[in-house]
Amino acid sequence: MSLVAGVDSSTQSCKVVIRDLLTGELVRQGTAKHPEGTEVAPDAWWSALLSAIEAAGGLDDVSAISIAGQQHGMVALDADGEVVRDALLWNDTRSAPAARDLIAEVGADEYASRTGTVPVASFTATKLRWLRDAEPENAARVAAVALPHDWLTWRLLGYGTRASSALGPDLDELVTDRSDASGTSYWSPAHEAYDLELFERALGRPGRVAGGDGDGVVLPRVLGPADAAGTTVAHSGIPEGIVVGAGAGDNAGAALGLDATVGDLVISIGTSGTAFAVTDSSVTDPTGTVAGFADAAGGFLPLVATLNAARVLASIGALLGVDHDEFARLALAAEPGSGGLSLVPYFEGERTPDLPEATATLSGLTLASTTRENLARAAVEGMLSALADGGAAVRDQGVEVHRVLLIGGAALNPAVQTVAAQVFDVPVVVPAPGEYVADGAARQAGWALSGSRPRWELSTRASFAPEPRPEIGARYREAQALGSLPRP
Repeated sequence: MSLVAGVDSSTQSCKVVIRDLLTGELVRQGTAKHPEGTEVAPDAWWSALLSAIEAAGGLDDVSAISIAGQQHGMVALDADGEVVRDALLWNDTRSAPAARDLIAEVGADEYASRTGTVPVASFTATKLRWLRDAEPENAARVAAVALPHDWLTWRLLGYGTRASSALGPDLDELVTDRSDASGTSYWSPAHEAYDLELFERALGRPGRVAGGDGDGVVLPRVLGPADAAGTTVAHSGIPEGIVVGAGAGDNAGAALGLDATVGDLVISIGTSGTAFAVTDSSVTDPTGTVAGFADAAGGFLPLVATLNAARVLASIGALLGVDHDEFARLALAAEPGSGGLSLVPYFEGERTPDLPEATATLSGLTLASTTRENLARAAVEGMLSALADGGAAVRDQGVEVHRVLLIGGAALNPAVQTVAAQVFDVPVVVPAPGEYVADGAARQAGWALSGSRPRWELSTRASFAPEPRPEIGARYREAQALGSLPRP
């Protein structure tokens, strides 16, 4: 029996799954926490990866491994492989003014045409511009720029600082994959290449591809879906000779883990919310609403992301003083439309629409509508309406959708399932609970090992026929139009 391992290095934690290559059967798994905050020392991710591997029983019998991770984060390295500063994560919005500056200089249409995306605070290019402007001494030290999963793959292969690694700081061994590269705003999914002029515009210094000729800040070499990054050397408890896959961004990892195909719209409700679909052709949206990412299987992944997702429910549940089960009961006790109550849940600003300084808005309060039940349901309807609008924006790009795959911890909430069937006009399928990002990485590891994409059966927890209630979305958009106040 050949075993493959997949890693999900997410914002909140590191998860490792170990599966049978032939059947996909879960053999064992482990997890470890990540620090909180929007900037993190990458060494914390490495420590968590080693802890999660240990919790999963180690890798002694594993033939291949791959790492999927949170997208967009900026890991800046100096010539000695040292991290220049703590990594800025995707949800760090201090680079919002930098995003506006880049768009003013290049143009939204031009960015969308060249990279498939229009810069927002989440993307790596805007964080590099922020670094250039806010910390010029650190920017001058940068010798390579990696994404979180790139850096972890590099470390897994045995590279790093001279003091912390087996092979030392060879920056030309940095690799990435097309899905994560497409979230930088300086790589083109349509042309499968870095746009070095846009990279230089962001950081103020020229770049070059790892392993290539010339001088410049090193950018990871982009691998194909079945390519191996290399094999491990013995270090840090990692055995020698394990094939290491290219890795992926978290959403592309989830799509691969779900074995999503053309016609599937994936709605993922985690720390952030995402609506994405698998397509055969690249998408260009000059409004920036839909990011035209690549996927981890050779296709494309048009995606809309929201900053506010499952934590909206947790926040309102805490306000009401109830646990998850009681929150669901309260929400289901209210009628669709929440008695006129609407929550626009921009608690942490918002990425789509691009309102990084916004706050949440609760409207429609009357003596009759202001009940615990309506507030609970308004939270569910607001969160899902934002994601349904994202799904509609993807479809507006000509993407066909025949079913919704609803994933993430909140997907198991009965109120979320009920409201999802009312805000989407196609069948809603809830896969069995699983670590789909890590599962996608495990599939990718198996692909790199065997040369064939593993086809494992997807287990389904529930499915719902559509019961459209368009008034929910209409009322949400009315509340949205009232606007949200900027942060004080």
